Order: sequence, then C-alpha cells, then structure tokens
Amino acid sequence: MATFTALKRSKYSHARLTRLSTPHGAIPGPFFMPIATRGTVKHLTAEEVGDLGADVILANTYHLSQRPGEAIVAAAGGLHKMMGWRKPILTDSGGFQVFSLARFRQVSDRGVRFRDPASGALSMISPRRAISIQRKLGSDIMMVLDECVGYGATRQQVASAVDRTTRWARESVRHMPKGRRRPLLFGIVQGGVYPELRRRSAADLTALPFDGYAIGGLALPGIHESRTEMLRVVRQAAALLPEEKPRYLMGVGRPEEIVAAVRLGIDMFDCVIPTREARHGRLYVWSRRVPTFRTKDFYRTLAIKNAANRRRFTPPDRRCPCLLCRRYTMAYLHHLYKVGEPLGARLATMHNLRFYLELMVQLRQAIRRNAL
Repeated sequence: MATFTALKRSKYSHARLTRLSTPHGAIPGPFFMPIATRGTVKHLTAEEVGDLGADVILANTYHLSQRPGEAIVAAAGGLHKMMGWRKPILTDSGGFQVFSLARFRQVSDRGVRFRDPASGALSMISPRRAISIQRKLGSDIMMVLDECVGYGATRQQVASAVDRTTRWARESVRHMPKGRRRPLLFGIVQGGVYPELRRRSAADLTALPFDGYAIGGLALPGIHESRTEMLRVVRQAAALLPEEKPRYLMGVGRPEEIVAAVRLGIDMFDCVIPTREARHGRLYVWSRRVPTFRTKDFYRTLAIKNAANRRRFTPPDRRCPCLLCRRYTMAYLHHLYKVGEPLGARLATMHNLRFYLELMVQLRQAIRRNAL
C-alpha cells in the first residue's frame, strides 16, 4: 500500500486532498499538527487533543532528549505510551534549535553542540544521533537534522547552511530505518529568500529517497520575511517538490497563510499560534457560518482581556462545539484571565485548537467541492 496518496486535486488551484499512512494510522490532508513540545500540548491531555479533532501531533526532539531523555522515553514504551497518545507523532530534528538557541550552540559539519540553558550541560546532536533519538521516542514521521538560519543572513551564510543541510540529509538517509512499519523520514528544503538556493536545496534533496519534503526557514520568530515574500518562496519551493510526496510547510502560520499555502499545494502544517495566542488572551472565531475562503475576513480574533468582555454573557462562538463555547461565557473567561486562574488559558487553548482543526476540515471540504 502506498504511504502517500493524492486523492483529489482542485480544478482551480494546486490544493489537494491527501492521505498519509504511518505506523500509528493514516492522516487525511491537508492537516494541522498541534505542538506538543515536551510531550504535551500545553494545558491539555492527549485524550482532549484527540477529542478536539487532531490526527497527529508534533513533539520536539531536542527538548525531549534533554528532559527526560530519550532513554527514559524508550524505557516507558515510547512517547505514545508515555503521554497516552495513540495516533501519529511527528518529531522535529533539533534543527529549529539551531536558530532559537543560537547563543547556546556551536555548528560544525559533524552536527550541533548545545549547552543546555538551564543546567549548562553539553550535548551533541549529529545527523545520525537525530535519527537515533527519534527512533527511541517512537516517532512516526522523523525530520532530518538541518541548519536553520534566520531572515537577514547573507547569501553566503544561507548557501553554507544549504550545503551543510544537504550533507546532513545524505548521512541521515544512510541511517534510515528499514521494514514495512518503519517511521517515515522527511528532508527539509532550506535556502532563505534566495530562489537559486531554494532550487539547489530542492534538487539535492529530491534526489534522495525521502518519504516527504518540508519547506523550512520561514516565518521564524523575531524579524522575518513579509507575508508576500514568504508566499513567493513557498510557491517556488512547492513547484520544485515531487507531486507523489507530501509537502510540509514548517511553522506556518496564521489562518489566511494556511489557506494560501494549501492553494499552493502544501499538505502539512504546524504552528504555535493557536496555543500561544490562547495563553496571551486571544481567541480565533469564524466570521461566517460557512467560510468561503474567497477573502481574508473568514475569521476574526477576540481579545479576552478587553473590558468590554466583562459583561458579555455569551460564548465566544455559538457554533463552536468546544467546552468553552458549550458551557461558559466570555464574561467568565475574562474573569479567569483577570484573576490569573489557569483554567482560562486551558479553555482558550481548547477553543483555538478546535478552530484550527476545524479550519482544516473546512479546507478539505472546499477542495472536495472544487471551491478552493
């Protein structure tokens, strides 16, 4: 049976309905992966995340290798068993920490040496060790180690990172697991905002037998490229990747960015936005009963902490089936945030994840009826 199948393509864009098979089940696409960095989606149990509609989650290889350590996770029976999650898990490689922990790491051709910000302990992640850690975690979809550089890097710096990412990818392939129920392995296309470097990276990686391909290095925290520039890079990179393999846009993004990327042929997404925004007091709600995605105003955001919500005795969205919208009001949620009760962030996290996961359902339905 094929690992990846494109079931239908839109008549009006590159959007497509897909199915990705993994050792822990098949995932209908396009799909969104909630972030479970340290083996948990913040504030929620694994069962609750599944009940909200998630078919797959993303966990962080670097952080889990630091605490509790991949040996502990393996001894517990793998991350699935340890956290009580029965569906697929994608694990990153530690490549993002090359960017986010720049003050605490040294990059060489051998890999990345990290100094743990909390304990000061040193650790090394090489391409081979990144695969080894992810296997011990019990990953369904593993990412190769890559060098991720931020916006504003020189062309020479980006070119160097592309070449190193390619060398690491070749080494990773040599350690790819074998067998029918093996985890999948994805390569990561880098190249910043430079078209010729993206082409070089895509050509080098598509020559290798990966199960899928990611587009990395975009929408990074802090100063980053404009949305227009980001979508230009995604359009170019997606066109360079094989039709018969899944395409994953890492770390993006806002609902309208996801819609635009799906139109460009992207199948997989992850982002901290729904959970982070929930913790900061912002909710995502639908503007219309049935979103058309023809304009960017298919949703709006609500600032929970605004004084106007103090006497708003209605749920955020009557159409939403999440716990918050079924049982509680904006006035109660406003109160929880003002007094610092953790239940507020928990309810808001449920709501925002439900919105993002329902967004993917609506996008799949739009592709099915050729409305995207």
